[in-house]
Amino acid sequence: MKPRRRSAIILSLFCLSLGWSGASPAQFGAPPVDMSERVAACSACHGEQGRATADGFYPRIAGKPAGYLYNQLLNFKQGRRYNRVMIHLVEYLPDDYLREIAVFFSQQHPPYPEPAPADVAADFVAHGRDLVERGDPARGVPACTACHGETLTGVAPNVPGLLGLPRDYLAAQLGAWHSGARHAMAPDCMGSIARRLDAQDIGAVSAWLARQPVRNQGVPAAAPPGAWPIDCGGVQ
Repeated sequence: MKPRRRSAIILSLFCLSLGWSGASPAQFGAPPVDMSERVAACSACHGEQGRATADGFYPRIAGKPAGYLYNQLLNFKQGRRYNRVMIHLVEYLPDDYLREIAVFFSQQHPPYPEPAPADVAADFVAHGRDLVERGDPARGVPACTACHGETLTGVAPNVPGLLGLPRDYLAAQLGAWHSGARHAMAPDCMGSIARRLDAQDIGAVSAWLARQPVRNQGVPAAAPPGAWPIDCGGVQ
């Protein structure tokens, strides 16, 4: 991490902590009042309003369902996901404050950028589309749309959208579930699904999703299109 970025995160972490610590103005000066100031540590990496940054490493968190964002903060806090910066940011924050952060970012709706063009073979992308829209029943892989919504913009309150994310980020997260580096609340449905995919599947799904424009302004659906196809912790 570059020294300037590290310093910004340390300073922002102090500000974020000050938002809930109850420190008096006499001790630290007037605490931030506006929530956007209190989550400056998040915006340092995830971009203004949580819209993501151009490097493709930090995902968009703006507009994601509040329950999903809250669960991810808990996953970092409780050791199911690992990122040194995220762990330092959340490990001493109370759950109620994490919920406030999640609600704040769920209410941000900056515009989505156009999908980045990619030079990918047509049959490779078609394979990704088949898995996203139909799944692979023979391997017990449900369609992505069965849980993430017909428009793939997520399902409130706990299922995230899959569009508007960089291809490398999508592949990295599926790969992390596949390898066991990333976990979710039990039963870990995404871990089970990802382990049934091979590298070709993961690359194809990520390539197809990253090429799709965001529909419905990224607003999550109110309900899945049918019954949940697999038990998933933190969803029902």
